Amino acid sequence: MAERVEASSVPEGENTIEEREVGAMWELEQKLDQPMDEEANKLNNMYREKGLSMLMLLRLSFQSLGIVYGDLGTSPLYVFYNTFPDGIDDSEDVIGALSLIIYSLLLIPLIKHAKVKLIPNQHRSDEDLTTYSRTVSAEGSFAAKTKKWLEGKEWRKRALLVVVLLGTCMMIGDGILTPAISVLSATGGIKVNNPKMSGDIVVLVAIVILIGLFSMQHYGTDKVGWLFAPIVLIWFLFIGATGMYNICKYDTSVLKAFSPTYIYLYFKRRGRDGWISLGGILLSITGTEALYADIAYFPLLAIQLAFTFFVFPCLLLAYCGQAAYLVNHKEHYQDAFYASIPDSVYWPMFIVATGAAIVGSQATISGTYSIVKQAVAHGCFPRVKIVHTSKKFLGQIYCPDINWILMLGCIAVTASFKKQSQIGNAYGTAVVLVMLVTTLLMVLIMLLVWHCHWILVLIFTFLSFFVELSYFSAVIFKIDEGGWVPLIIAAISLLVMSVWHYATVKKYEFEMHSKVSMSWILGLGPSLGLVRVPGIGLVYTELASGVPHIFSHFITNLPAIHSVVVFVCVKYLPVYTVPEEERFLVKRIGPKTFRMFRCVARYGYKDLHKKDDDFENKLLTKLSSFIRIETMMEPTSNSSTYSSTYSVNHTQDSTVDLIHNNNNNMDMFSSMVDYTVSTLDTIVSAESLHNAVSFSQDNTIEEEETDELEFLKTCKESGVVHIMGNTVVKARTGSWLPKKIAIDYVYAFLAKICRANSVILHVPHETLLNVGQVFYV
Repeated sequence: MAERVEASSVPEGENTIEEREVGAMWELEQKLDQPMDEEANKLNNMYREKGLSMLMLLRLSFQSLGIVYGDLGTSPLYVFYNTFPDGIDDSEDVIGALSLIIYSLLLIPLIKHAKVKLIPNQHRSDEDLTTYSRTVSAEGSFAAKTKKWLEGKEWRKRALLVVVLLGTCMMIGDGILTPAISVLSATGGIKVNNPKMSGDIVVLVAIVILIGLFSMQHYGTDKVGWLFAPIVLIWFLFIGATGMYNICKYDTSVLKAFSPTYIYLYFKRRGRDGWISLGGILLSITGTEALYADIAYFPLLAIQLAFTFFVFPCLLLAYCGQAAYLVNHKEHYQDAFYASIPDSVYWPMFIVATGAAIVGSQATISGTYSIVKQAVAHGCFPRVKIVHTSKKFLGQIYCPDINWILMLGCIAVTASFKKQSQIGNAYGTAVVLVMLVTTLLMVLIMLLVWHCHWILVLIFTFLSFFVELSYFSAVIFKIDEGGWVPLIIAAISLLVMSVWHYATVKKYEFEMHSKVSMSWILGLGPSLGLVRVPGIGLVYTELASGVPHIFSHFITNLPAIHSVVVFVCVKYLPVYTVPEEERFLVKRIGPKTFRMFRCVARYGYKDLHKKDDDFENKLLTKLSSFIRIETMMEPTSNSSTYSSTYSVNHTQDSTVDLIHNNNNNMDMFSSMVDYTVSTLDTIVSAESLHNAVSFSQDNTIEEEETDELEFLKTCKESGVVHIMGNTVVKARTGSWLPKKIAIDYVYAFLAKICRANSVILHVPHETLLNVGQVFYV
């Protein structure tokens, strides 16, 4: 309850007894419920990520061909057809289009290549991780002003969140459209005697290939990468060699397209039609929008090496070769790629092209897994199953739920659209929107993280937005010709993610506001006013500090609890990974006789709380280590009355004042063994402060340590029970209709079909105990 404070005639610098009592009690409560900053400071920070050897870098560069560049590499299959869907009128138009393709590849994939989180579960201890990159902007700098402006208003954070979610939704749409257009374009080279059946056969073959592609995803990125990388390597060598052959055979003058003058002449000659054709040119850089999502799978340097020294030169040769052929064969605009292949290598090229198209889909499929996983970790996407597929590389994952959704979407798009150009229009719309969002976020990263000079940021922003907004203005004209598909997919995805994130934030706020007072816990006494049964109870909570509401709800309905209680918080941090050595933070709650602890298990967005039979053992081992260190830090302590963590910091003066000023509060603490006060990391009885020097030394450190460790071992042998909250969220009575629909129907449906927390955390079903509660928003 809020308390009204009015001005009084008390002289400045003096306080009434009532004010001192309120202040002391507030201070006590705050000190009893401290976050685990001190424990984080004590962790060893000697662990650093090891650099990659040149051999490993080359190996990963090779693998990145199959995962990252398959999509970009298959663009020559359909770019010229989508650029000239109605035919080529002038050979010079081919040169102009080629010039646009060259500079698009140069500007986007080659050159281009803040505290705004809304769930308030961040603590300073998170920044002590060795993998936490924290930079401080100079006061008064443009970066500092931008950061302050973003953090100043809640609506600005929400606006940024919507932008990020929009980009994520478009990326999901990209994951549906990329396999559809890549496979359909590759199978378009099938030669059938009956032209009327050609389209149906192509679609049927494409669907069969898509089913096979998604069915093999469970083997993992590492195995798929080794399988796909040789195919893409051969593909790039084929298109590079074919391009060089066509340039030499048909027209070497196409190399004049490297002059940007032909871009100006192209737009001058074609006018509005030339501008709209940018929607087709855009397809030459498809796949670059997935680069940033696929960075989670491979080191950035490996991706850059593969593109600069292999992918980029081969693509230039491929497009120049097709242009040389089209200059002399304008009638083959619909099948320029296959028509330009020499007859002697046609079928080998068709087989490799089909394989490359399958691989081309892998980049966006893998990118979709990665971005959905990060969205789940930030509470912006329903809980889905995520499987680690590699023991060596942390970021390589497989998401079965998303995999089958993507497959069904691909089949629906492939079967529904009869013209490849319509899928191309849809694909282009998704790609350009992802690029625009990426550029906007890159600007913020350059300012807030990299601290680039504002002039450099301005140049980057101008060039990127100039190119990408030009493409965007072109695809707008094709919304009614297939461009509406990614917008519908994005709208549905955005609704799902927004509702889920809103409910997640409200649930966390509910947990924060309804957490149990530590004063109340201490007032229950060592037995907590309950029957303490043998065993260890792991109480899962989203709170990194404080006692969750489900605990009080549990002991109110069932007046018994385990001999040892550990509050476990699995927490995802804004870092790419948390080293195993720094995974757990442990702290004692209350005096030693309470046998209550808190453990925070921390993960980065590339980590995963994977199925690990040793999770319990690791947690309990960390708890044992904590007890040993704690005991060594207490040379004169008594386990029944005194508890500390890693350091001792007594404040006797404030203790005496607190006892003196709380005589009127005896009723509140009548059930306590003694008055209990706390510093940052100490819980001490008032009497023990005066008598510490007279404590008997009979109970040595070794005996005390052995007793508690033996007790912990005995409890573990009795059994470990996982206690989790099962919260049902409902709209409050009187809420407006959209809110009721969002919470009572959309969120309720998502919560029902998504994976339960116990599944995500891999809690054994036979040791799971759910505590139900209803929460109204």
